[in-house]
Amino acid sequence: MDDRHEEEVWITGIGLVSSLGEGCEAHWQHLANGADPEPVIDTERFAPYTVHPLVEVDFSTQIPKRGDLRQMGPWQRLGTYAAGLALSDAGIAGDQALLDRMDMIIAADGGERDMEVDGAVLEGIGKRNDPDAFLNETLSTGLRPTLFLSQLPNLMSGNISIVHKVSGSSRTFMGEEMAGVSAAQIAARKIRHGQSELCLIGGAYNAERDDMQFVFELGSYLWPGAFKPLWEREGEGGGIVTGSVGAFLVLEAKHHAMARGARAYARLSEVLADRCNRAPGAARKNAEKQIDALNGRLEPGPLAVLSGASGAEPETGEERAFLNGLIEKGFDVSARAFGTMLGHSVEAQFPAGLALAAIAAAKGGFFRPFGPGDAETPFAGDPERILVTSWGHWRGEGMALVESVQSTEERVRP
Repeated sequence: MDDRHEEEVWITGIGLVSSLGEGCEAHWQHLANGADPEPVIDTERFAPYTVHPLVEVDFSTQIPKRGDLRQMGPWQRLGTYAAGLALSDAGIAGDQALLDRMDMIIAADGGERDMEVDGAVLEGIGKRNDPDAFLNETLSTGLRPTLFLSQLPNLMSGNISIVHKVSGSSRTFMGEEMAGVSAAQIAARKIRHGQSELCLIGGAYNAERDDMQFVFELGSYLWPGAFKPLWEREGEGGGIVTGSVGAFLVLEAKHHAMARGARAYARLSEVLADRCNRAPGAARKNAEKQIDALNGRLEPGPLAVLSGASGAEPETGEERAFLNGLIEKGFDVSARAFGTMLGHSVEAQFPAGLALAAIAAAKGGFFRPFGPGDAETPFAGDPERILVTSWGHWRGEGMALVESVQSTEERVRP
């Protein structure tokens, strides 16, 4: 399709749940208004590691059937719940004519393990002289097929279809942070080129899992000390503090949204992605190429940035050097590492950044600095453009440009 006739991609619905609360207004009030924002953290449950625990949620408000709730683990409940919030926010929930045509792209991790079952199997293996035979016997006779089904990553999209009746096309991406980037990128491209009018995208991450804490620590990724804002961990070797987050967005073609009387939070102008072997400087070069690709849409001057940096080093330090390089190019950068406040949510990290950017664009303001010092400078006025980044803790560099819509009549009222 000729670029001159590309469809605008609007963000018309947001479902965001984290340690800070539920919904757009709760996050805006916590991060933008009043005193300096403070994170909600748990330093005891996984000591010496810190997590950002999920706010208390009544899942039954979006997942009313007890049978549906019983067969989901916490990760699937969180994702299905956040998806329901986004659909309701966009005015689509219950409108089967729209839901029948709604495409869905999910960013998922490897599913959830039943820790009690896994523990029992491991304990049994340790007591037997024939561990191989015991394992084969247990797998064939002792585990229910539904146990395995509940762990499949694409069951989140299945549950969203069952509970919320989203019944267009569906696909699931796996691959840590880049799964979230790819979900947004593919959905935006489908809408921009007329292959879709309405998409639900997003993901969820349950940080309160012993197995995931174990996996990250095996890679020496976790931050073990007293909690510090993300940028301040760099001088001590860096580290990730994970957070439970559910983040879903409704992306919609402008003409479709206007025809049904919907208003936009913001316009999703571009989503870019790349990957490298993470040789020194390689990730920064990818990000610089992405900035160059935004030429014409992103001009020097005030620039609000929502960084999805994980805290892992040397990647986080390299992203900070990239942002400092933008200052040298004439951009007046005001960056916010939102992992300081929400924690790092892996597959949900990029959708969460898009959600926060869209909220700020609709409110006509930006978030207060999330930490002391000169890493995060204040931003005055209405951020017409917000750059959202997501560098994977191991691989992948993603970037999006979120912009205010042209007319205040099209914008969701703050």
